Amino acid sequence: MDIRIEHLSKSYGAQIAVEDVSFEVRTGEILGFLGPNGAGKSTTMKMITGYIGIGGGDVLIGGKSVKHQGQELKRHIGYLPEHNPLYEEMPVMDYLEFCAELQGIPRVHTAVRLRQMIRECSLDNEKHKKIGELSKGYRQRVGLAQAMIHDPEILILDEPTTGLDPNQIIEIRKLIRELGREKTVILSTHILPEVEATCDRILIINKGKIVADGTADSLRRQAAGQEVLQVKIEDAFGSDVDQALHLLPGVTSCSAIDASSGRWEMRAVPGGIARRELFQLCVERRWVLTELIPVETRLEDIFRNLTLN
Repeated sequence: MDIRIEHLSKSYGAQIAVEDVSFEVRTGEILGFLGPNGAGKSTTMKMITGYIGIGGGDVLIGGKSVKHQGQELKRHIGYLPEHNPLYEEMPVMDYLEFCAELQGIPRVHTAVRLRQMIRECSLDNEKHKKIGELSKGYRQRVGLAQAMIHDPEILILDEPTTGLDPNQIIEIRKLIRELGREKTVILSTHILPEVEATCDRILIINKGKIVADGTADSLRRQAAGQEVLQVKIEDAFGSDVDQALHLLPGVTSCSAIDASSGRWEMRAVPGGIARRELFQLCVERRWVLTELIPVETRLEDIFRNLTLN
């Protein structure tokens, strides 16, 4: 089930939380929704789910308006809020059974769905404990289970791996990838490597506005603007190296990282650094080229450049 966001806006008094946001998410796509605290991520996700009212614009789910058919559309959505609200006095099984009933799952199917959620969210050893007795990581798993209990076509997950240890993160990441094959998933997180490992596409929001939209690779290409190469050349010293590297085709700048150890950084237009000519130069000058490392623009750097303003 596709989601189309059209000129979505929301204000709290004079404070603009979301301003004229538009994007689409297709069935079978996992969208990583990034942004600093207060950027408008959670507000946008809450409007998509109908958790809060839409200020301006609209959200279309399967072509139907959340503004006008929100109650009908909620049964197609599974939602894990940022601050996972749970009934701590209830045992895990009782809580999930309660959630199944709220979602209108027929009693004849409830037991099967409960077993499936317990297995998929790795809750078997904790299923008879009260939620208040669980660690933060296991509470997060219970939150995921309630979001998926009715097998929704859309999953909205706000910080789903908060409080999980590395092994649990890998398990939940795998689960989300499997779910994303058939469902529409919007996932927000502050763990940037997790976005690259889990999401098909990345959308970055800052101060209520979309500032980037694309795959990790396409965002890197847009942000890079130039190619960066670090080299280590032995048996070569002084300004001769600097001057010779500058003269290579496509090189726009060259600087010493540590001239005493022969480390240099070269910058060029994308695809501009001719590695063959660099190797040939070293052969002619009797220099020994021991390292040649392309420097990739990190997602963290892209995020900082787009949100630190």
